[in-house]
Amino acid sequence: MKLGSEAHKELFCRSFMESHLEYEPETIPWPELDGVALERLQGIPFWLEALKTERNAGNMVTALAETIEDPMIREAIALQGREETRHARLLEFLIKRYHISLQEPPAKPLPQNIKSAFIEFGFCECLDSYFAFGMFDIARQAQYLPEAFFTIFDPILHEEARHIVFFVNWFTYLQINQGQGWSGLRAMNTLWGYKRAVQDLINIFGVGGEEQRFTTSGANSFMDNLTPELFFSTCLQENTKRMSVFEPELLRPELMPKISQLALGVLKLLPKGQPTPATQAR
Repeated sequence: MKLGSEAHKELFCRSFMESHLEYEPETIPWPELDGVALERLQGIPFWLEALKTERNAGNMVTALAETIEDPMIREAIALQGREETRHARLLEFLIKRYHISLQEPPAKPLPQNIKSAFIEFGFCECLDSYFAFGMFDIARQAQYLPEAFFTIFDPILHEEARHIVFFVNWFTYLQINQGQGWSGLRAMNTLWGYKRAVQDLINIFGVGGEEQRFTTSGANSFMDNLTPELFFSTCLQENTKRMSVFEPELLRPELMPKISQLALGVLKLLPKGQPTPATQAR
């Protein structure tokens, strides 16, 4: 299959739309929590940032769909907008049901250039989802919450996996059909997109404020003896598992798996007991 072709567009749009899950947050069989489990859920540090992210994403992606001329791509992006909005509703229901205390975040106005905002959001979501896959499994291994809770959120992570696979294929299709078909140029555009996403992460952590990117701020909350090796290997393993369900012809986000493999290779070369950069920074 030729990237940028009609066949490529048909595949990444149809596979995305046909794998849509039907559910409503209010009808999910939420488990009863009390004692330690409830305190742990309420103490997770990223609920506010997660809610803000999903609300803003729902509004932005829905608005973008209205600007798309291609009917199939417009339908797929509109579906993602509905899924992002549903994620926000799910978080709103969870916060209310389990009495999680947080201030109502202010509404964010739509960006002036919605397409550029969607591209920046897409690269950030590629990073966020990769970390979320690993963090989810770490929390599950540690039995941080009852298994019923992980069963509920497993399909939500699958939706995030669908979003990033759709995004990287759409972004490649867009570049090729804008005359940027040379693979080297597309690679540079992709790295530039990730550069902006990584800079966003650095800015958030650098200010030391309350706002944190929610998929990279909570891993240590779930496991006391979490090491860089375990974190990178778990993220890589879970990403491989979640990406394996998509058609082999579809592109996948590649940057974070490559960085994780490189990091694991470096960590293996360090003498045992020598502090890693991560532990030195604490």
